[in-house]
Amino acid sequence: QVQLVESGGGLVQAGGSLRLSCTASGRTDSTTTMGWFRQAPGKERQFVARIKWSGGSTYYADSVKDRFTISRDYAKNTLYLQMNSLKPEDTAVYYCAGGPVFTSLRAHYNYWGQGTQVTVSS
Repeated sequence: QVQLVESGGGLVQAGGSLRLSCTASGRTDSTTTMGWFRQAPGKERQFVARIKWSGGSTYYADSVKDRFTISRDYAKNTLYLQMNSLKPEDTAVYYCAGGPVFTSLRAHYNYWGQGTQVTVSS
């Protein structure tokens, strides 16, 4: 089992920045890919960004490309999401997730954090 705990959400004005963190514990060797997803009220959970735990290859959703940066600290077992130039439409609960496949498909992620709220005011 892998446990994921997010932190760093909050309220920010449009154009501002936030950094989310996700600390992993447990059998992290079974997780080759870490990702961030988000879910706005009344909408499905959608892919935001993913990273290979070893090697660091990344991939982003078009809606966040050039504004968000996913990274990881291998020694600390911690995943990050640096969010810049935030927009009101970025408002959502953000979840980190882990899985064995380098994919954007939600179904392939086995482990999920509890989520952290990000609210961007206009």
